[in-house]
Amino acid sequence: MNIIIIGGTSGIGKALYDKYVVKNNRIAVIGRRSDLLEKLYRENPCNTIIAKADVTIQSEIDKAIEYICKELDNIDLAIVCSGIGNINSSLEYSIERPTIDTNVTGWTFCIDKLYNIFNNQGHGHLVAITSVGGLRGEPMSPAYSASKAYQINYTEALRKKSFKTGSKIVVTDVRPGLVDTAMAKGEGLFWVMPVEKVAQQIYNAIRKKKSKAYVTKRWHILAIINKILPFCLYKRI
Repeated sequence: MNIIIIGGTSGIGKALYDKYVVKNNRIAVIGRRSDLLEKLYRENPCNTIIAKADVTIQSEIDKAIEYICKELDNIDLAIVCSGIGNINSSLEYSIERPTIDTNVTGWTFCIDKLYNIFNNQGHGHLVAITSVGGLRGEPMSPAYSASKAYQINYTEALRKKSFKTGSKIVVTDVRPGLVDTAMAKGEGLFWVMPVEKVAQQIYNAIRKKKSKAYVTKRWHILAIINKILPFCLYKRI
């Protein structure tokens, strides 16, 4: 397969890259950090393409995706992993703004660009790594939970769009719980899962072309409870 991973230099994205690269796929990785991109290329030069870009800078990410499209000619799978989130109980806008710029504005540009590429090709599998954190509002990180809710609804809209237009584009929404990466912030965290285990379950969900998947699977139980819990109880948690 020909694969694009946006945000593939660390965390879940890097773990997924490791899964796919050993199977002799051609993988293009977009990331912000040149040193990590170059390390990936040095380790697997035959089937790795790299492009440096920040998703919050539209001209950069647009140029990177266009470059990859020319190099790969055809794209089978695109995984959008890029995202940030910070604890912000004091509601400082300077902390919220980068999350909005990355998880909403930059993310939307990437998703739309890739969906349109697949639409022009006539096929493709678009995967968005969202979060169970998008199911309810979280006071310690309001921009993060709100931005992930945005992503969840946006990917659902694209799944519906694909169905209604008779498209052969598959859209998968992957909702991880807490994963042992730099994104897991705060005290008293529970059910923090190893990134390798999470990557394997995401890999399986992609292979099965699921419309949505909670990873690890135990988070599906919490998600069901979370969604039906009345606010009068939820606010006390």
